[in-house]
Order: sequence, then C-alpha cells, then structure tokens
Amino acid sequence: MNITPIRRAISPRKLSSPHAKAAAAAAASSGGISRASFSTSRSVQARNQIHASVRNADQFSTYLLLSSSSRTPLLTLWTTSYCSTCRVVEPLIRSLVESGVGEAEGGVGFCTVEYDAPDVMEAELGLTYMINSIPTLLSFDAQEAQTKTKVADGRQLADRKFLEDWIRTEARRHGDRGGGSGGGSLLDFFGSFFGKSK
Repeated sequence: MNITPIRRAISPRKLSSPHAKAAAAAAASSGGISRASFSTSRSVQARNQIHASVRNADQFSTYLLLSSSSRTPLLTLWTTSYCSTCRVVEPLIRSLVESGVGEAEGGVGFCTVEYDAPDVMEAELGLTYMINSIPTLLSFDAQEAQTKTKVADGRQLADRKFLEDWIRTEARRHGDRGGGSGGGSLLDFFGSFFGKSK
C-alpha cells in the first residue's frame, strides 16, 4: 500500500492581510511545509537571588559555588543573634536586593551568615574572612572575598543610597574579581606582611 502525504495549498488571493499572504507564499515555496525557528538561548535580564541564612560551612560553600557558576557576586551580611543593628540593616539590604537593585548591572546573590551559629563558629569562617565586627557586609566574586570593598561602618550600612551604589558596583564584577585579596584567607593576610617568595 502506497501512502502519500496530503498537502493543502493556500491561495494567496483568498487572504486579506499582507502578513498572511507572505506566510502563504513562503509555505508554497517550501512545498507546503512551514518551519519554525527556535533558539536555544534567550536573553533574560539577570535576577537577584536571596538565599536562606548560612548556618554551616557546607551551606556557605554551596552558595559560593552557585554564585561563581552564574558569574554573579554573592553579597554576605555577617550577623549574630544578639546584634540589634543587624535587625535594622538586614531588612534594608534584603529589600534593596528584592526590589532589583543591581539586576541591570548583572545581578547579585544575597545571604546572611549567622556568625554565632555553632557550625559556623566551629568552621572558623569569621576568622578565615577576617570578620572582626558585626554587622559586616562582604562580597564574594568567583569565590574570592572582596576585602577592599568590605563594609563594617554602621552609618554606611544604614544609608540606603550608599547601599544601592555599593550593590550596583559589586554587581558589575561578573566573575572578574578586582577588589579581593587573593582569597581573603589568613595566609594571604600574613603573606602581605612577610612578602611572597619568588
């Protein structure tokens, strides 16, 4: 048994709009088969991400990896359960990130790090990144602490305009680092005092 495909020809004379006539002509020229074009990528503006509070080193590492793979800086606010200033600063920063500040520049991730959580203290994350006052705002880009732009001044942390500018500046990094100290570890800190061997 021989099966042949049935094709319906559309006459351009019976169509009224110029777009419909062009579509019919294109279908006729391709043998009645129309093809849709698809793109595997789409241009979407970066969206800011807000993560749950960090309470252990594994969680922190996961957020750093997510940030690095998406080439968006991770903004961290280091807090404690007893910090009254943190209860004012954290909602302000969260609201700025939620409202889209920094998205036009490439987007950011944001999380608080609970400095006094037992697992965070045991992992010595605060010591690793030289967090010596609470609250502290520290950005990570490509998993590198951006210590040159770290903010620990309470007046700046409560200044909405300052924070908007800071977030936009950090969002422009896109994995290019540029304000870190080579990882932000104690080894890098002491290496700056004693010089690096060549």
